Amino acid sequence: MSDLSERGVATRVPNLVDARLKVVSLREPVTVAPGTSLAACLLAIQRTGTGDSVVVADSDGRLRGVLTERDIVARLVGTDEDLAQPVEVLMNTQPRLLHFEDPIRDAIALMETGRFRNVPIVDDEGLVAGIVRPQDVLRYLAEAFPEEVLNLPPRPHQRMKEPEGA
Repeated sequence: MSDLSERGVATRVPNLVDARLKVVSLREPVTVAPGTSLAACLLAIQRTGTGDSVVVADSDGRLRGVLTERDIVARLVGTDEDLAQPVEVLMNTQPRLLHFEDPIRDAIALMETGRFRNVPIVDDEGLVAGIVRPQDVLRYLAEAFPEEVLNLPPRPHQRMKEPEGA
């Protein structure tokens, strides 16, 4: 990428991260009801193949907690815990969350400083509306720079002495 192009990217990034989360394409969270067994939660995560957490929401869609892969590994793997127990025994009942009107910068800060990979998004009434993941933020940022991203060499740190290809 040329110096001119790098400066253009650098000047546009602050505006992009100040945009609201509502502009980011979000995934539907893997959602389970309160009282769901730990075994069923593990199967739900495995079945989707894209998530590494479950959002626990009541029948109205109100967020009650989150069970993450980190919770499972730290507190379940290698123990004699009964997988028939309800999700409430391991879930985080005070998860960090964001709203559609929060800036993307807030999601990045949570992911970077709090090491959160999946942050629930709730609407003004506390209903689960989505989940934001690092991949979603990266996709949004990459889509803002299609020419710059698509023209990156396979190894951006590597500078070729001569152009390759036809």
